[in-house]
Amino acid sequence: MLDAPRTTPSSLAADAFIGLNDAFGREAPLAIEIGPGSGEQCVSWALAHPDWNVLAIEAWSPGAARCLARIVREGAENVRILEADAAQALPILFGLTSAGENDPARIAECGAEVDSGHCGASNPRASEIWTFFPDPWRKKRHHKRRLVNPAFAGIVAGCLGDGGVWRLATDWDDYAWQMRSVVEDSPYFANPYAGERPDENDDEPERGGFAPRWDGRIMTRFEQRGIDAERTVHDICGHVC
Repeated sequence: MLDAPRTTPSSLAADAFIGLNDAFGREAPLAIEIGPGSGEQCVSWALAHPDWNVLAIEAWSPGAARCLARIVREGAENVRILEADAAQALPILFGLTSAGENDPARIAECGAEVDSGHCGASNPRASEIWTFFPDPWRKKRHHKRRLVNPAFAGIVAGCLGDGGVWRLATDWDDYAWQMRSVVEDSPYFANPYAGERPDENDDEPERGGFAPRWDGRIMTRFEQRGIDAERTVHDICGHVC
């Protein structure tokens, strides 16, 4: 479990520093999972790819504890957990200009820009960032709380290196349309599956833009729950421009 100066249990101090190479004890390709649940995906990937470093970011303490228990139980030595709100912590971890900002408009304005004077700017960029089955905030009046939005796309882009990939999945239709639009409308990402796999239930039924199921994503209880409820799972993929 990684630690750093905090302002709240789930918020890092604006000038906090976690040296990722030191935290893992090596330099290696980095995958970040946002909201790992009980750790099925990140631990499975880590065990299958021992040459990768895997960082799981989880804001919910019981979830972080379950993830840690799985890591220990399965002996995944190349996984680290950061208990924090990802939208707040990622800019600090990677030294983005938006580090410590609270104004959504300002965060969106900063986008993927890196502050070379921030200590986190020296951290290696990630090769992959995963946002699988985030809280859908089902009620329309709560949609503004959804993690995947244009401002967050800028943050993700600032944490990814050249050729980096942002992988997303959800079993909530209207969130899938939102994720697809966020990726395609972002100046930082290209959708390699633009126009593919259109869905007649989409708000824009001819638009498509959905990826095939990534073979690196295992079946977790979150996905199985959606399938059992007869919801459609959509994958979305953004490549850094």
